[in-house]
Amino acid sequence: MKIAIACDHGGYPLKQALVDELEAGGHEVVDLGAHQYDKDDDYPDFARYLGQAIQHGQADKGVLLCGSGVGASIAANKLTGVRAAVCHDVYSAHQGVEHDDMNVICLGARIIGEETARELVRAFAGAVFSGEARHIRRLEKVKGMEAGG
Repeated sequence: MKIAIACDHGGYPLKQALVDELEAGGHEVVDLGAHQYDKDDDYPDFARYLGQAIQHGQADKGVLLCGSGVGASIAANKLTGVRAAVCHDVYSAHQGVEHDDMNVICLGARIIGEETARELVRAFAGAVFSGEARHIRRLEKVKGMEAGG
């Protein structure tokens, strides 16, 4: 699976460990930066890069990092077709995909440690949308809201 990863300065210290984890799991990683630490960069820019990669089919899923995960999640959800959520527990990391077709996990590098982040990314990357009728019905309602309805 192709998984994009992006971060601002707040998420930068955690990014390479997660690239390594994803590659070890057999995934193709699309690294959208930051490629160096810059205390003045902004999370919305990286959320846009990652969201556009998903929109254009350059990645199936995404991992987005910032200090808390919150700002990145808010920004990513502004992009059509992106369903992003902050997940700092394993259950949410896989259940968000299985029930809600979440395609971007947002993590706070200042909130969780490296090993927890690795576990979350493994759970997220390995999860598949259930396709159950009730989950499809709910997803269609979300898509309707996104379209302005």
